[in-house]
Amino acid sequence: MPLIDLIDKLQQSLPSGTVLTGEPMARHTTFRVGGPADVMVLADSGADIQKTVALCREENYPFIILGNGSNVLVRDGGIRGCVILMGEGYSCVVPSGEDAVYAHAGARNNRFAETCMELGLAGCEFISGIPGTIGGAVFMNAGAYGSETSDIVKAVRALDREGNFLELTREEMGFSYRHSLAAEREMIILGAEFQLKKGNPAEIAARIADLNGRRRDRQPLEYPSAGSVFKRPLGHFAAKLIDDAGLKGARVGDAQVSEKHAGFIINRGAAAAADVLELIRRIQNIVFGMFGVRLETEVRILGEEALS
Repeated sequence: MPLIDLIDKLQQSLPSGTVLTGEPMARHTTFRVGGPADVMVLADSGADIQKTVALCREENYPFIILGNGSNVLVRDGGIRGCVILMGEGYSCVVPSGEDAVYAHAGARNNRFAETCMELGLAGCEFISGIPGTIGGAVFMNAGAYGSETSDIVKAVRALDREGNFLELTREEMGFSYRHSLAAEREMIILGAEFQLKKGNPAEIAARIADLNGRRRDRQPLEYPSAGSVFKRPLGHFAAKLIDDAGLKGARVGDAQVSEKHAGFIINRGAAAAADVLELIRRIQNIVFGMFGVRLETEVRILGEEALS
């Protein structure tokens, strides 16, 4: 079915101004690279997401979900499909009990942690410095400083690929390191309830400030990146392997292994996705050749190669 038919149906079904065509993905990823998406929907409600999924399925058109675009690398040819972007209107964080909160998938992790702090709820301080949204944090079981999102999840609301609403418990989500049932079955996270504990707002704020200070000291936050590029290999640390291989500062075009933290690849200003991908390939080959360890990407690689 022609793309124009899908665009027409989306524009008829969704609020004005929420359907974009040919939108550069570099505007919507923290790496600041990536070609255009065929069509993008700025979704501000679960109903918008459900309608979009239903229409994409009806027209047999592929779709993906994005939040802050912080853990993805979009190739230079862009995305042949529909990108459903969690909009600002889908980012509420509200109390759901004496020591629990519910957060929409589009809520930024730092704002989620700040809201919990304001409510005097502790336990989610670690998430404040993780770039991205709650939907992405749940989907990939994001973690930092010895804690993971699964530690505080109570229940998850999601859509399956057929557009059916699901309610899943923490146990049913099958969390493991940087993985969940949602990733395995390509579910769409709509939101989650988090079980926290009472705390002193000033003490919570101090912990957030401490963790974020440590992050600023150790990570190249002054440059566009997608966070840690590689998963932690069993028995090793990816950044140490890359550093030991002498790859700190290695470059392909404007893509560079950070000299501050070897687990990050940064965009020094004009990197293309192809530069980043070539640098990833070189790192993997050199580390395997020197240490026999295969580095797997944690960053999701999406889209098509640019036409030559």
